[in-house]
Amino acid sequence: MTPVTILLILFVAALVLFSTELISVDVTALGLLSALLLLGLLKPKDAFAGFGSDTVLTLASLFILTRVLLRAGVIEWIGATLARQVRKPAAMLQAMLGAVAGVSAFTSNTATTAVFLPVVSAVSRRAGIPASRALMPLAFASILGGTVTLIGTTTNLVVSGALPATGEKPLGFFELAWVGIPTALVGLLYLFFVAPRLLPTRDVQLEETLRAYLADLTVAAGSPLIGQSLRQTNLGRDHGLTVVAVRRGAETVYAPGADFRVQEGDTLAVEGPTERILAGKNLLGVVSRSEQKLQAETGEVGGHIRLVEAVVMPGGPLIGRTLSEGRFRERYGCSVLALHRRNRTTERLGRLRIQVGDVLLIQGSADRVENLNEHLAVLGDLTEKQSDLKKAPAALLLFIGAVVLGATGVLPLSVAVVVAVALCLILRLITPEEAYGSIEWPVIVLVACMLAFGTAFEQTGAAKVLTGGLSHLLAPLGPTGILAALFLVTVALTQPMSNQAAALVMLPLAIGTAKTLGYDPRPFVIGITIAASNSFITPLEPSCMLVYGPGRYSFMDFVRVGTGLTIVTFIISMLVIPVVWPFHH
Repeated sequence: MTPVTILLILFVAALVLFSTELISVDVTALGLLSALLLLGLLKPKDAFAGFGSDTVLTLASLFILTRVLLRAGVIEWIGATLARQVRKPAAMLQAMLGAVAGVSAFTSNTATTAVFLPVVSAVSRRAGIPASRALMPLAFASILGGTVTLIGTTTNLVVSGALPATGEKPLGFFELAWVGIPTALVGLLYLFFVAPRLLPTRDVQLEETLRAYLADLTVAAGSPLIGQSLRQTNLGRDHGLTVVAVRRGAETVYAPGADFRVQEGDTLAVEGPTERILAGKNLLGVVSRSEQKLQAETGEVGGHIRLVEAVVMPGGPLIGRTLSEGRFRERYGCSVLALHRRNRTTERLGRLRIQVGDVLLIQGSADRVENLNEHLAVLGDLTEKQSDLKKAPAALLLFIGAVVLGATGVLPLSVAVVVAVALCLILRLITPEEAYGSIEWPVIVLVACMLAFGTAFEQTGAAKVLTGGLSHLLAPLGPTGILAALFLVTVALTQPMSNQAAALVMLPLAIGTAKTLGYDPRPFVIGITIAASNSFITPLEPSCMLVYGPGRYSFMDFVRVGTGLTIVTFIISMLVIPVVWPFHH
């Protein structure tokens, strides 16, 4: 067989495996790269060049910078601030979706969806809207925002990084905005006014699926809660926290009324999900005394501290005692931030006697957490859910600086983000371990391997053969018809396979077809990028999977709502792309 035939067979095999995911996409890509090397279709130098490309370094750096923003609580702060500013619940939900689209233009849409998930759930509850009618729009809004900038989704970056090998210029930072902004705006209108008529009504609140913890939080100097009544604090409405008791000096007030006024030094016994308690510590000016005492005694702060959930097992020395009586901090060198008990209680955390089955939210140094004995079984590590608003200004400044320098061309984007990551590590905004852990390695492997496949596609002549046949088939449609066909095929491919894989499969075909027929490849590149980034019809997109369970959606719910949004995206793309990027030079 000729090299072209072999490569086309490999191409079809990869396409099938990408679509069915019998093997994970990164393993499929590695297998494809191995086949190219073993069959002599690609030299090692060309095969491994993708792993050291600007695209891979930029992707890895952006994964880290997004984690820095999350750990600093920047995105969380944006959601909480918006929730406080907008008072009409229905308008607040719409404003929240707009904010999600805006934030997602510069960060991972998956991370944005994860952070806004509990906030949007709370807002929908306040507005009297079932969670099932708010969570899917949240995921879709994050996807829409990703089409506005080069760094909005990994797909945009992957396409941009693959273009130089085909002789085309990389995408500009805001180049996609010409079609991304109108698509996002019209898409949001669709989510505001059309989607609610198509979405199911299943009144399931996210909080039902989360473990409710009891925590003691002390009101510190400068807290915005000081002098306000519990009604005015909106702890339940805006922050998802219920105050079950308040300790003031030697007195404890159980089930305080809505008119109870908070004073500095009060210790609030609050109940709520882990995320809400951790967010409250950052946004409300409240502190955990046990955490402060531990840090004062050990000096352990920042990246050295781990946060885990541990269940109390039978036979332990804590059972029947309060945390103080059981000398928890002295015994384990850790602090307990909160406690979950199946049977809810109005008692403060400090006065609760530990029972078998209680789940403790424990904070401590890594070595101390690892040495928790058999009477405390660790359920999971929640360290990544912690955030520290003190780091927010530095984190935001570095991120914005990298974006501005990269977008204006003062520095190449790859250089700007790598320098930003280095500064984040130097300033200890993130630990090296967290930085490496934040990189989505399957995406990195997929991109690097598929860049190598693109090189083989060109070198063997397979691109000419395939695009020649495709050109003959599509030529009668004219440029607009070809753009529409390539867009729809990409949309179809991106439903079962990853967005990046779909884009990388279609890109050389589109560029080759355009060149063969004498058209400028740019409009077709833009069309494929937009089509690959907008995956609405199935819940297989990571952002959609995050809301699939909490919203109790069915597969057909996504088909029903997502098809309309896909049509909107298609129409706007077909109207805008030929105007901004003409088919002829």
